[in-house]
Amino acid sequence: MTSTPRSIGERIAAARKRRGLTQVALARLTHYSRPHIAQVETDNKAATPAFISAVAAALAVDPAELYGQPYRGETPGADRVHAAIAELRRALVWVDIPPERDAPPRSLDQIAADLATCQNLRRAAQHTRLGTLLPALIEELTHHTHDHGTSRAWWLLFSAFETAGELTRRLGYTDLAGQIMERSAVAAAHAEDPILPLMVTRRRALLMSNAAADRAAVRMLTAAADSVDHTHPGADEAAGSLHLRAAVVAARAGDASTAWDHYNEARSVSRRAGQQPLDRYLTNFVPGNITIHGCAIAVELRDWDEAARRSAAVTDTVLRSVSPERQAHHRIDTARAHQETGHRDAALDELLAADRTAPQMTRYHPSARSVAAHLATGYRDLPEPLRILMSRMHL
Repeated sequence: MTSTPRSIGERIAAARKRRGLTQVALARLTHYSRPHIAQVETDNKAATPAFISAVAAALAVDPAELYGQPYRGETPGADRVHAAIAELRRALVWVDIPPERDAPPRSLDQIAADLATCQNLRRAAQHTRLGTLLPALIEELTHHTHDHGTSRAWWLLFSAFETAGELTRRLGYTDLAGQIMERSAVAAAHAEDPILPLMVTRRRALLMSNAAADRAAVRMLTAAADSVDHTHPGADEAAGSLHLRAAVVAARAGDASTAWDHYNEARSVSRRAGQQPLDRYLTNFVPGNITIHGCAIAVELRDWDEAARRSAAVTDTVLRSVSPERQAHHRIDTARAHQETGHRDAALDELLAADRTAPQMTRYHPSARSVAAHLATGYRDLPEPLRILMSRMHL
């Protein structure tokens, strides 16, 4: 009996062998070198998101399979974050008829207040608490759209779907995230807000990037940014956030020129907006987030000198200006850069800082887990903080 592959490298090797491919053949399909593939498969090199997307596309598997997602716990407490998934699937059943409920739905004002709580939980990456609230809200809002179909009901339902889509994507349920995104598109079409379909495009680009369709995603995002109606109050946030997303996706594709062009467009939008926070559509388009994205782009481009330079500009003040989720994401990106340049202790410090800031996000983030596992191979005596973190990650 063969054991279940536990590391990313082992899972890639197993998937490659199931396809009957050698490392040389996989190298031809992905444009990564055979030595690079061999190092990842033996866990001597960390698997980047771009690498995973390329390999998953070549092997015709979901990237989540290679990551080992969803990361399930072995006890009720450790697995509690996944409890909402079945309820979310059930909430999506109601399409052509209103949900069966024991009581009428609450007013839209009451639901909107709970949805605002959900959005705060999303920013804080508190996945478990978020999951307990979302399914019932989606059912109630679905009932409202069937009963009255007001633009406000559809707008709130869109927001609930977007929040649920982000949660399911982060937990590794890519099929469910895609299904929710399509429901978001329907809600956006009924909400009488021209910005909402652009936000669907912004989310769709992430799923395309996971499928190694980065260049197509950049073209789609560019067209969306160019189509923004600048007379709309949400135009700056929409255009700026689309440019930022295009910059990161282009960087994953290795297109530095396009990535920095989009980044500079986003900076221009931000300068026009001044210090006004732009977050009506939950994009957190604020100056601090733009500074953080500069570091993320350099990391995706594997430009470690530029990543170090930009990371030095991310002060505590900058970090405090963005959500805990964004803070932790930056820490994970910085940990990746330190790990790649051989600064193990600095990488571990950043990973632990991410875990303190947003523990549920960090413990379920593929890059964080990849960095942790790779760091463990470089220590003769595993540092106690890393051992504890890996235990919480079930690595």
